[in-house]
Amino acid sequence: QVQLAESGGGLVQAGGSLRLSCAASGSIFSTDAMDWYRQAPGKQRELVAGSTSGGSTKYADSVKGRFTISRDDATNTVYLQMHSLKPEDTGSYYCHLYIYSTDAFKGRDYWGQGTQVTVSS
Repeated sequence: QVQLAESGGGLVQAGGSLRLSCAASGSIFSTDAMDWYRQAPGKQRELVAGSTSGGSTKYADSVKGRFTISRDDATNTVYLQMHSLKPEDTGSYYCHLYIYSTDAFKGRDYWGQGTQVTVSS
């Protein structure tokens, strides 16, 4: 069994900063992709930032230069540091990890429960 625990969301004024965390625990052998998605009301879920076990990262154009994704493979934790937040960054943020567990033959996707980020103008 694998569990994900997200934390770090909240209410912040425009221009402020927040740091999101997502920690995976349980029967984990290794982790490949670690990503952050967000979903605004009435919109589809979109990729905000992604990282691979090889060290590559990618960002949505709307967050480049403001958000930074990082990961700690020793603790299976992924972070999203968000600066210069804008009202349009408001939404529910979900972590996604592709995990190879010790009790399965192949990896699978795991999603966090979501954490709300609200940016006021």
